Amino acid sequence: MNGHFQRDCIELLGERFAKGQISRRNMLQGLGALLGTSAIGLGSRAHAAAGNLVLVNWGGDALTAMDEAFGKPFAEATGITVRYDGSGPSEGAIIAQNQSGSPTWDLVDCEPFSAQTLGRQGMVEPIDYSVVDPAKQREGFGWEYAASAYFYSYVIAYDATMFDEAPTSLADFFDTERFPGKRAMHKWGAGMWEAALLADGVAPEDLYPLDLERAHAKIAGFKEHVGAFWGGGAESQSLLLNGDVSMALIWNTRASVLHRDTEGEITFTWDGGIIGPGGLTVVKNNPGGKDAAMQYIAMAQDPARQAVLFELLGNGPANPAADALIAEEDRRFNPVDPENFARQIPLDMAWYEENYSAALDEYLKIISA
Repeated sequence: MNGHFQRDCIELLGERFAKGQISRRNMLQGLGALLGTSAIGLGSRAHAAAGNLVLVNWGGDALTAMDEAFGKPFAEATGITVRYDGSGPSEGAIIAQNQSGSPTWDLVDCEPFSAQTLGRQGMVEPIDYSVVDPAKQREGFGWEYAASAYFYSYVIAYDATMFDEAPTSLADFFDTERFPGKRAMHKWGAGMWEAALLADGVAPEDLYPLDLERAHAKIAGFKEHVGAFWGGGAESQSLLLNGDVSMALIWNTRASVLHRDTEGEITFTWDGGIIGPGGLTVVKNNPGGKDAAMQYIAMAQDPARQAVLFELLGNGPANPAADALIAEEDRRFNPVDPENFARQIPLDMAWYEENYSAALDEYLKIISA
């Protein structure tokens, strides 16, 4: 899930740089904060060596970063260089690393539910919470095998010029009589199941375990109103800008850009938002050493660096102490600001650990039929 979001964040930084909205230094700082690297050889495969850590992420090869944000301070503090591999830490790739007997990766940006699955199979290390400070994670968002790194939300974005009243719920999203026009939904299922069930009258406290049969029936019956099932953030943004849809469930990062660029003509609401975490995980028997990897995760909890990431992209900080570092006028765009968080429903990582693969297969059959 957040692999798609991670790739989009890197793309979004490039777009903002191309528009002159941020400087090259800002872009590199954002990449450093997002990827947590010295970003050497972006898009290529990095291999661990003495005095190095390799962090595997979902980066693309369109951007080149240098020592910024996390990489340089970590190297200065520890003497350990962090290198970046953009080949993508899918669950299958992490399994292959383990089964090779000689892993070349140290840290991965991994779905927390995938980390839990892999950890129970002995393929990733438990987080050492004597090094990684649990108090620097939001309550309920630390796991045995993954530490939270950032947050993102699926929110209702809409063309405010098309409606006399603003949508305030997922029931409104599915109501094309009161709110006419086509809709856009994410093609990978996460957040869409929750949206369908909440719109169908399921109470938030009763959401999990998800009733997939009910969710899929709701989506199948609504599909004629869906103009597109988007796969990337730029696509979701264009669908609203071009008037192809009047409302969309999209990432908060893209919704914030739309709000700013259109001066509120296209805007969004946190009401009915579905919020999810990104996590960092340590590969079992990693060549750079478990202790060094845990030190890196602890350093990545720094609130000032997480606030920079929010400023550039809109990712919610994992460390709640970063909230106070965000300018008052920008807090409305922070998905984990207490006022905004209270209006959303968190993705249940335990449910996704058990059910995501099979659920996604069924979802894809419905939307592609």
